[in-house]
Amino acid sequence: MTDEPEKIERADDEDESNFDYALNRRDVAKILYAVDIGDRDQLVELMEPLHAADIADMLEQINAFDRMRLIKLYDKEFDGEILSELDEVIREEVIGILKPEVLAEAVRELDSDDVVDLIEDLEEDQKAAILDVLEDSDRVAVEQSLTYPEYSAGRMMQREVVMAPEHWNVGEAIDYLRNSETLPEQFYHIVMVDPRLRPVGNVTLGRLMASRREVLLKSLVEDVFHVFHVNQMEGDVAYAFNQYHLISAPVVDENDRLVGVITIDDAMTVLDDEHEEDILRLAGVHEESRLSDSVLETTKQRFPWLAVNLLTAVLASMVIAQFEEAIAQVVALAVLMPIVASMGGNAGTQALTVAVRALATRDLTGSNIWRVIRREVAVGMVNGLAFALIMGIVGLTWFSSAKLGLVIAAAMVINLVVAGLAGIAIPVILERLKVDPALASGAFVTTVTDVVGFFAFLGLAVVVLL
Repeated sequence: MTDEPEKIERADDEDESNFDYALNRRDVAKILYAVDIGDRDQLVELMEPLHAADIADMLEQINAFDRMRLIKLYDKEFDGEILSELDEVIREEVIGILKPEVLAEAVRELDSDDVVDLIEDLEEDQKAAILDVLEDSDRVAVEQSLTYPEYSAGRMMQREVVMAPEHWNVGEAIDYLRNSETLPEQFYHIVMVDPRLRPVGNVTLGRLMASRREVLLKSLVEDVFHVFHVNQMEGDVAYAFNQYHLISAPVVDENDRLVGVITIDDAMTVLDDEHEEDILRLAGVHEESRLSDSVLETTKQRFPWLAVNLLTAVLASMVIAQFEEAIAQVVALAVLMPIVASMGGNAGTQALTVAVRALATRDLTGSNIWRVIRREVAVGMVNGLAFALIMGIVGLTWFSSAKLGLVIAAAMVINLVVAGLAGIAIPVILERLKVDPALASGAFVTTVTDVVGFFAFLGLAVVVLL
């Protein structure tokens, strides 16, 4: 336990984050001190100014013992928005700590899409406990959403929708909004529907409020209007939101009837998750890796790809073994060999990263693939010639051998050209084979650049030097 409050102030200003939105170490220390001394009033006072996302970050960063004590002391002040911001693993732990009545009140504050996101990965007993505290209409809506495929629009959407008949005018719509007691906490459009509840257009609140009462809603509809099916994949939905600058869009069932709406915050969350997964997969790290994972969990997640890398390294070593006599005769080959492989690996990774990102954003397609491949090969050629000149001079001055300089220069050009080609072609081929390019491309590109680099350098050395 902290001995006295003054110790909290010892945090050095240089250690504080320079970002306005980062958690302040002093504030966290004060919060933990309030937990240490069991001062609930002080804890509530310190937590009140914090956004739910910041509280979630803090809960993820502190240890499990402090997290448990903080949640129990904070008690009924715990907000449902905090649960929706928490990492899935920590969220499950927090739900197990919260009192049933506190959990019930927290969940009641959430929109249906947040409740679905909250419970879809929980154990059955925890899922049932949360469903039991919902109002009947809310429970039916959440259970219906859970019947849709995972990662679908039906899971993303919220059931709270503001709709209006297509024959209404502005005055009727405004009167309806003012008299309604069940409006969503936040919404951006009124969805116009026909008599069969099929969406026919969106009207923004801005245009609604700027128009005279007698103006018909159908004269105010937005030009860009997209409707998503409940079974449509969330990645496609997020792409459409980003591509067409959507704010919200209706979701329909198999009969094309309006059943929900997706808002931009949910679409951007999907995009962020997909980008994070791509980054982790490119590094050969499991997409569910978290800072809160244990040593054993982290080891199990990383071991398979390290094993794959070991196999590719063995393959490269087998190529080197074929030139054992040449290396023994010309020791300089062993000194310069890693340079060729390293340059090729880095060049391949650069091209690979561009390709995987372009595939994810659907910018790399059949219509431009050959132009991009030609560009990367040309870039590899230019960079290869530039570094060939540098390494040729290094080989000449370091080892006093013009032939050695020529060998490493030629190998550099070959490997950088191949690296550019492999970095683009391999992700494209894997995607055509329905294999995630972010997951598997790295190992293949590294293998190609290592094998080609070693073979080109050592093979040319045998021909030219021996």
